[in-house]
Amino acid sequence: MDDAQRFFSRSYQEARSKFLAAAEAADLDVHSEIHPLLGRDGETLALDVVRSGPRDAEKLLIVSSGCHGIEGFAGAGVQIALLGDAEFLAEARRAGVAVLFLHALNPWGMSWWRRVTHENIDLNRNFIDFQHHQPLPQNPGYDALHPLLVPTTATWPPPPENEAKLQAELARQGMAALQQAISGGQYSEPEGLFFGGHAPSWSQQALRHVLRDHATHCAKLGWIDLHSGLGPTGVAEPILAGDGRDEALLRRAKSWWPGLKSTHDHSSSSAETSGAMWTVVAQECPQAEYTGIVLEFGTVPLLQVLQALRADQWLENHPEKPLQTLQAQEIRKAMFDAFFIDTAAWRKAVQGQGCEAAWAGMVGLASTRTAPAAS
Repeated sequence: MDDAQRFFSRSYQEARSKFLAAAEAADLDVHSEIHPLLGRDGETLALDVVRSGPRDAEKLLIVSSGCHGIEGFAGAGVQIALLGDAEFLAEARRAGVAVLFLHALNPWGMSWWRRVTHENIDLNRNFIDFQHHQPLPQNPGYDALHPLLVPTTATWPPPPENEAKLQAELARQGMAALQQAISGGQYSEPEGLFFGGHAPSWSQQALRHVLRDHATHCAKLGWIDLHSGLGPTGVAEPILAGDGRDEALLRRAKSWWPGLKSTHDHSSSSAETSGAMWTVVAQECPQAEYTGIVLEFGTVPLLQVLQALRADQWLENHPEKPLQTLQAQEIRKAMFDAFFIDTAAWRKAVQGQGCEAAWAGMVGLASTRTAPAAS
């Protein structure tokens, strides 16, 4: 077994067991937001929360995984490694930084090897102001592509002419424009890709509960949300999770995480998204100066990821297809392979770069000054 392998898993149940065991070994309590459904193996699903440091700490670092379900296998490995790093936890305490670990924001998706929630919602497109009944964002680019991306054919893969039309669109629009149209978020096709939902998902509400409990008193809030599936294989890309027009936020984030990319200036491997999760901070933690990133671990080429997502959605849209069939198993495996590279080199790269980013976030928070208390 390579040194990093012990931190990583191939099932949600295994990952959760390792996470809970790591918390226990670190003598840290666990609070669990229990999901209403069971997992693929009949297991309990939960957003598990572990805090190291006092609840009244002025500085809080959040390290979260599993926003996109199946991407949690990479993120969980980093979290488990950090919980086992006594030096990291001790240094954070010494520096006055509390660390909050959120394991599996979307536990259902992680268990079932899907990127979306049980409502077929992309959690990172779900933080829309549904409460005040504002018009949902429009994405005509996706609407035009939807019949090609998720065809209603009875079999998969779709006919060759379908692929030919998609290739023609790629040639016409270019990869960047096509990626933006497909993955920026859409609210018109509930059985489509990157659907942002028509109401708050369970995961969105569970996250809000956690933030209200743990992040409403800190003065400084750092957040590293761990993802996989974009960029060169094994390379961790820090992407600003915030308003790219906020110059103070940009300065802080760049000083903490050199090499920072942004969707605002199109320097990142990600498209600009509507309903992004980071927008919840201003709503639930308005008292905090926020600095956050998405840390994206590269896996396979973008078109391979897209093909896996298309097949996965087609399978979801055909409940008459038993999940035990060879084709269904192949589609699920293609999903796993799109978001997790099961090699020693990739695991080592993810663990090393993920832990390095957490250390950098903790040091960055420790170095920021808090305003003196009012006399």
